[in-house]
Amino acid sequence: RRSSDLRVNESRAEEFTERAMDAGRYRAAGPILLTACLLLLRGGAEASGDVTVDSPQVFIPGTSAMLLCNVTSPPSDVAGHMWIKDGKTLRDDNDAGFVTTYNITQVNADASGEYSCHFKTTPELIGNISVQVPPQVVAYKASEHGNEGDVGVLTCKTKSYPPVENWNWYKVMDGANEAITNGTSDKFHIKSNGTKTELRITNLDMESDTGTYKCNATNSIGSGGATVTLRVRSRLAALWPFLGIVAEVIVLVTIIFVYEKRRKPDEVLDDDDGGAAPLKSNSGANQDGVRQRNSN
Repeated sequence: RRSSDLRVNESRAEEFTERAMDAGRYRAAGPILLTACLLLLRGGAEASGDVTVDSPQVFIPGTSAMLLCNVTSPPSDVAGHMWIKDGKTLRDDNDAGFVTTYNITQVNADASGEYSCHFKTTPELIGNISVQVPPQVVAYKASEHGNEGDVGVLTCKTKSYPPVENWNWYKVMDGANEAITNGTSDKFHIKSNGTKTELRITNLDMESDTGTYKCNATNSIGSGGATVTLRVRSRLAALWPFLGIVAEVIVLVTIIFVYEKRRKPDEVLDDDDGGAAPLKSNSGANQDGVRQRNSN
């Protein structure tokens, strides 16, 4: 029975760690923890060597990362490698090498998660690598609007791995963060899971509920947050479009009425006489009668 001794290439890992630590001197704070848990056997084969776990490697958000798997004394010839994340194949090759790597161009929330490297041997050898980051939280909408008396819903979410363990909501009051919980009052209701949180505010009030709210997430690596602005409108806000249309109609009718009242009198007379037939003149007949009387 063949044995396999599976381990991370320690010298290469130390080199990557030192490079990442150097990069951290010039990048923003907020370390990313990269943990390699190498390699397991699939298919029931036994291994006489120890399976080693590499010490954590710290990366700075925005830096690149190289995931590395190394195998010695495989149970059969290596026919290739595969890299898989969340059930999706990232790379598949037919390289016969004992070392396989996968490069992450920029470590962020989307790149975090569980990776696995597969050596195409008989039985297949699998290594698991966990890329973990602090929560990178975004607001579903940076600005929310609601009407008085309605229910306002503020939402924050994150794709970071590992999942969020604790969500907190705050309202900014005079520059300070005032904590909001489900027991704060009957107005506030919070519903959260590992990737999303919702703050529902019932019976919105324009004076007391308008303002800036903050959501904060914490996982085993660190914390992160986002800000949401809530604007509450008057109850009459929904009537404003209708009132605007009514006002426009009133103004238009008024203009037409004033115009009709100020029309010139001759224009009115012309309109009244326009359809009447001219009267026939009798001046010629009168003149003939006068001439006859004078001759007599």
